[in-house]
Amino acid sequence: MNVRRSAAVVAVLAVTAGLGTGLGTGFASAAFADDAAPSASPSQAIPTGLYGSTEPTYDGVWRQSLALLALDTVGEKPGAGAVEWLVGQQCASGAFAAYRADATAKCDAKTAVDTNSTAAAVQALAAVGGRDAEAGRAVGWLKDNQNKDGGWGYTAGGPSDANSTSVVIGALTAVGEAPEKQEKAGKSPYDALRALALPCGDDGDGDDGEGDGGKKDGGAFAYQPDKKGGLAANADATAAAVLGVLGEGFVAEAGKEGKEAAASGGKCVPGDSPEDLAHNGAVYLAGDLAADGYLKSALAGAEDQPDHGNTADAVVALAAAGDNDATGKPLAWLEKNYGVWAAKAGPAAYAQLVFAVHASGGDPRDFGGADLVAQLKDTGPARDVDDYSSVPVDDTAAGEADGDGLGAGAWSAIGLGLVVAAVVGFVLVRARGKRREA
Repeated sequence: MNVRRSAAVVAVLAVTAGLGTGLGTGFASAAFADDAAPSASPSQAIPTGLYGSTEPTYDGVWRQSLALLALDTVGEKPGAGAVEWLVGQQCASGAFAAYRADATAKCDAKTAVDTNSTAAAVQALAAVGGRDAEAGRAVGWLKDNQNKDGGWGYTAGGPSDANSTSVVIGALTAVGEAPEKQEKAGKSPYDALRALALPCGDDGDGDDGEGDGGKKDGGAFAYQPDKKGGLAANADATAAAVLGVLGEGFVAEAGKEGKEAAASGGKCVPGDSPEDLAHNGAVYLAGDLAADGYLKSALAGAEDQPDHGNTADAVVALAAAGDNDATGKPLAWLEKNYGVWAAKAGPAAYAQLVFAVHASGGDPRDFGGADLVAQLKDTGPARDVDDYSSVPVDDTAAGEADGDGLGAGAWSAIGLGLVVAAVVGFVLVRARGKRREA
């Protein structure tokens, strides 16, 4: 889930695609009509009701959804206006963009809606309750934009990927629908994920697992096929896909392995049932975590750096797949190392940690002596009423906002930004494209 949270990837790549830079990322879609870049929101104060203190342009809906889900998981009410803020972000079509600065304006062809923000919002709205109409419209939009292979891409009509398909599965499950029955051209979401699973003994290079250093990646999932149709193992995609094939959303309970998986001795097993695929993905993740207790970044130039969010997501996947023993080492590592990362990343990071601790049977209020729930709540709006849904939301701009998001000046200087966009596009394609081979 780590990379797909950064909608900046799509925003930057859409700009470069619209301006004809020819990066060939495959992320531009009908969401960006007439080759126009998405309009930037003006710098503004953080809106009332929103969790987090940084510029929300690229992650507002995502972080809000995860925060609401995490709070619901531990029986806490959201801060004042939090649910109303999220509802106010929805387009009439049912879709959500990463963030709309002016939620009173109608969405149009230039509104950069995406499947990940929409599916995350569905999971949150279903959890807090009382928002069936809004969640239903969002699910309807997701169904309308399912690809013929059964999956979903980040943007409507974009190539299916493991992460997007999995978060949509979580949305379908959240509203009580059976993902396996949601088909397009005879293909279900599970068919899309099955096509992205590396078979046992495969190291991702198409041989028997002994080439290119001999590391066997069988059981892992690829983010997307490369241009030649090859699959490269990716831990982020694998963590997401394990939950997807199990029909789980972000919030998962500790699962039980089937007899065949339990008898495998921690090895990849033949078969492509959802249970087999989840088991095999968990085996891959456990192996990747065994040495250091954390997963490493997929960003070019940072391959040796730990990826805290991906590690937390892997813990959820392992627990859901029934391999709770493998969660001990990464949880211990997160206990010692999450502080700086979470404080900088904000509510979504605290939510991921809550999900990880919850799935593994721990207490999010006592994570190495720290209260993750309190830390999450500290990033949110004041909880000064019992009925948060009745609180009006004020999204009025009021000065400059602190944070790292792009402001209006960046978009107005798009000519100068072409070079930057191309560089960032290359780096982010490495992250979101998951080591695609030429």
